[in-house]
Amino acid sequence: MLEISDLQRRFDGRPVLRSVSMRLEPGEYVAITGESGVGKSTLLNLIAGLDRPDGGRLALDGADYGDLDEDSLTRLRRDKLGFVFQAFHILPHLTLRQNVVLPLWLKGRKGPQADREADRLLDAVGLADRADSWPRELSGGEMQRVAIARALVHAPRLILADEPTGNLDPSNAAKVLTLLAERIRASGAMGILVTHSPEAARSADRVLHLTPEGLSA
Repeated sequence: MLEISDLQRRFDGRPVLRSVSMRLEPGEYVAITGESGVGKSTLLNLIAGLDRPDGGRLALDGADYGDLDEDSLTRLRRDKLGFVFQAFHILPHLTLRQNVVLPLWLKGRKGPQADREADRLLDAVGLADRADSWPRELSGGEMQRVAIARALVHAPRLILADEPTGNLDPSNAAKVLTLLAERIRASGAMGILVTHSPEAARSADRVLHLTPEGLSA
């Protein structure tokens, strides 16, 4: 379970998130929409433990982020979170298979079985024949699909996706949204999708709208 209560974040004294509260149950997939600059990516960074709030409470499966040091937050991200960010963060010196399998390596899972799981996810995003390719050989949409496969490969407890279909054509966007939803629901994980797209938001179980005052249905 993800619990957020009265979360606040300021930059240079200016409030970006004033009072954000939400609760996410296992198997639930939520879309967050809102105007540009309202703080959607800031909220994801706080949930990911990449930034610290100025107030409020954030807890995943009962672990309060405020009680965790940086090493503990790193372990939480490694073991329980999957990320799909707008900037991809695909490593240029690794093949596509190596990029996707990386979360398994970080958990000590190496060898043929880990490679097979990476290949299975690459196949699910339509890149089965590109496993040995290099990121420089890919389009932006293909790199986004690699990022989605990498986010799912280690069966994370919580999946965070920031505009995951922004670089995809409608056909591939529909495929990856279906994949995200199916994996979240089938595994009992939780998912948060930040998007400007009404079509993408409709893939979620419910849609929340972020404003300067907080989250609302």
